[in-house]
Amino acid sequence: MIAAILHNVRSTYNVGAIMRTLDAVGGVEIVCCGITPYPELENDTRSPVVRTSNTKAIAKTALGAEQTLRVSHEADSATAIDRLRDQGYAVYALEQTDDAEDIFTAEIDAERPRALLLGGEVDGLSQSLLELCDAVFEIPQYGTKESLNVSVAAGIAMYRLR
Repeated sequence: MIAAILHNVRSTYNVGAIMRTLDAVGGVEIVCCGITPYPELENDTRSPVVRTSNTKAIAKTALGAEQTLRVSHEADSATAIDRLRDQGYAVYALEQTDDAEDIFTAEIDAERPRALLLGGEVDGLSQSLLELCDAVFEIPQYGTKESLNVSVAAGIAMYRLR
């Protein structure tokens, strides 16, 4: 079982693409945290304009996955991590750090459900969030660019966790 936690991912299109890939790997839940846009939820308190705009934009790339996954919003990513951990999830961050493990060779606990924590493309994940995770993984980079689009990186990581 796989879940995703999105920390301050700004783009509705990236959110939708991550939802579509999460559905493709058999994922069950996505938690949108902080400023991450999300589709309309039950008892949604956002303005109708924001709800409608985000829902339509996410649907363009999610192609229905926004309806097959459990979708929730948490103001704070640490709360989402704690909730999934309480449900038995191993939580893995995807971030480039000096201590990050290569995702292709790292040990993954296949006996537990797995959650992938992803950060926004500009600011990434804070040290305090990384410390809440079971491990921090990175995708090796061999070209001149130092990173991938968050939805592309999410796809690679989710298939590896699968």
